[in-house]
Amino acid sequence: MPPQRGRHFLQIPGPTNVPDRILRVLNAPTIDHRGPEFNHLASGVLDGLKGIFRTSGPVVIFPASGTGAWEAALVNTLTPGDKVLMFETGQFAILWRDLAERLGLDVDFVPGDWRTGADPETVEERLNEDREHKIKAVCVVHNETSTGVASRIKEIGEAIGRSGHPALFMVDTISSLASIDYRQDEWGVDVTVAGSQKGLMLPPGLAFNGIGEKALKAAKSARLARSYWDWEAMLTMNADGWFPYTPATNLLYGLREAIAMLDEEGLDKVFARHARLGEATRRAVTTWGLEILCRNQAEYSASLTAVMVPEGCDADALRRVILDAFNMSLGNGLGKLKGRVFRIGHLGDFNDLMLAGTLSGVEMGLALAGVPHSKGGVAAALDYLAGTLKAGEVVEMAGRARA
Repeated sequence: MPPQRGRHFLQIPGPTNVPDRILRVLNAPTIDHRGPEFNHLASGVLDGLKGIFRTSGPVVIFPASGTGAWEAALVNTLTPGDKVLMFETGQFAILWRDLAERLGLDVDFVPGDWRTGADPETVEERLNEDREHKIKAVCVVHNETSTGVASRIKEIGEAIGRSGHPALFMVDTISSLASIDYRQDEWGVDVTVAGSQKGLMLPPGLAFNGIGEKALKAAKSARLARSYWDWEAMLTMNADGWFPYTPATNLLYGLREAIAMLDEEGLDKVFARHARLGEATRRAVTTWGLEILCRNQAEYSASLTAVMVPEGCDADALRRVILDAFNMSLGNGLGKLKGRVFRIGHLGDFNDLMLAGTLSGVEMGLALAGVPHSKGGVAAALDYLAGTLKAGEVVEMAGRARA
């Protein structure tokens, strides 16, 4: 690559940009993880996470990637041979299925087109048909990072409730937590799976399980082998602000700062900011004359947008042009979408001007790479962003400018 100047634009859908405020606390000296200072840190973080997950139950933290959180959710609640209902919404749904099968679970994998989310009606039908209650868990990826499709978790939870089926409800929120509205307790979720490197604005390295009462009860009779991933050991030590093994101390400092940042903004405003930036991105894409991979507007992701390139074009070649010319990374197409889509991440510590720069890089890249498109996508996004600033915010900003 030629020498690059200026700050790199990391616009993949995770890991996301780590705010300077968090980078500074990550640089703090490592402390004794058996001492009183750590005890105060851990207790505060474990309590603060409940508000982010919107649960009254415990949230456990593993030093791991999101894959570890997948495995922990399954091994703590299920027994070899248990039937699990999963949905093909994209590459990460497939990977979760593969992991479940390797653990010895019987996966009923509902096929999908990678352009729509898990269907609440199908969930209800499958559970109503299962009169012997062989299905022990329903596992859904909330926001499929490979496709930019957000399944309707609230509606799926309602469908499970209407069926009266006792299956556990497990949800992967790895690219939706702290970016898209999510309510573990209110929506009837028994286990939430999450990671640190997306909406929580941290580097990779922390995996989370939010655990409901029904899942805690299931864990007492589950027979899948577990050791490192054992909730019991974590919950026992966490109750007093400790961990059963060496924690990722400095990442916990960063997590405390991330929770503070989210609390200062307010989760509802965080969600509204992401939704607004997502809509601006989609307006740019449609103005370019390109196709959004997600078919259903009700399932548009506020975290990322997957964009299809015209027939005969190579999305990865476009990404290379943009990286070389503008020092910006976009997400690649995964699995069967390789070379067919590029993904624009618009989540985490992200604002209007960052999006404007991102979309400008894409529009210039389309021209450089010779991808057929119409001009004006950036202008359409900027018009939307300017037009959706609340009047009160404009007055406040004007007052600050005069001061």
